Amino acid sequence: MEKTDGFGEELADFVRRVAELKAARSATGEDLPTVLDAAIFELDHVADQLWPRYERLSSAGPPRTASADRQEQHLLRAVFQQFPLPVALVDREAVVRRLNLAATAFTGVRSGHATGRPLSGLLAHADRAAFRSQAAAVARGEGDRSLTVHLQQHPSAPVHATLTAVRPSGEPHPTVLVVMQPGALGVLEPPPRPAPQATRVPDLAETTRHATLMDLLDEMTMALLTAPRGDRESVLRRAARVLHGGFADWVIADVTALPMTRTAVLGPSPEEATALAALDPAACPLVTETTRTGSPSLQVRPEDPDAFGRDPQGAPVLVRANVTSLLCVPLAAGGTVRGTLTLFRCGARSPFSMAEAKALDTMSRHISLAATEVP
Repeated sequence: MEKTDGFGEELADFVRRVAELKAARSATGEDLPTVLDAAIFELDHVADQLWPRYERLSSAGPPRTASADRQEQHLLRAVFQQFPLPVALVDREAVVRRLNLAATAFTGVRSGHATGRPLSGLLAHADRAAFRSQAAAVARGEGDRSLTVHLQQHPSAPVHATLTAVRPSGEPHPTVLVVMQPGALGVLEPPPRPAPQATRVPDLAETTRHATLMDLLDEMTMALLTAPRGDRESVLRRAARVLHGGFADWVIADVTALPMTRTAVLGPSPEEATALAALDPAACPLVTETTRTGSPSLQVRPEDPDAFGRDPQGAPVLVRANVTSLLCVPLAAGGTVRGTLTLFRCGARSPFSMAEAKALDTMSRHISLAATEVP
């Protein structure tokens, strides 16, 4: 009984210290590294001291009731969710099991979307292999690790990630706890606090996006109506010009009749577009797969860097262009895919949404009709 009371007191002290750490986020930049060290120390204390004691009490003490177990789980879940720093739980393959509230605000990815996907998919391509390697080492019991990585949506801002192993009861393998520190070491910026409900302004972003899509559909309709019917290359070039800039950073149009030919490439600069236009579309797995299946493809933070082939220097096109999301739609006529349109968004730009993918799929059917020769 004394052991149980002592454990309860330590857990209560831990919760109180977490509240103090949350209050300490208002400290100056010079003092914030100390706050981070204290936060990591508290997480280590839970992993190395409180959790093993909880396991011993559970196995040696009297049987716990289901209600007590649920209360304990609720408490630990609340501590994890309200922790003031971005924290993620991943397995030895770096697949996300949990994100706390600070991590969802920091990465801009909802917990439900991230769960079951590799946390490395949120990072810049150059950092993914190193992160997966360090996570695997921690999971093997080789000690805590830390490294500096970059989020793909904000590649210029460094993120310091600290990895430590935790061992949940009843599971055969350790779990890796990842604490993310925004900015370089010593320059901690806490995640933004949400505005109080009473002062929030109505979000008009969704209405704006819908109006933008309607304008894009109108512009595409006008371009196709004025294009010469049946002139495939002319139709594809006009469609690419409509989509380039406001809707996508890159637009690549390919004719998939054998041999495959690249008809139009519009990119951030003429030099980059010329280099990509020289590549063989048959060497792009994304184009060949879309041609084979006739199904559109939407990828956010594409995992395979070679999905669009490599440039003449041997670098993956998606990595060189810092592609954060892509759309590839087939241009089919009479049940046969005659071409493809591939769109890239790069850097910090918002990824393609399902609504935008649906709108492009609709436009692709209109483009296919306009490109079909008149009998």
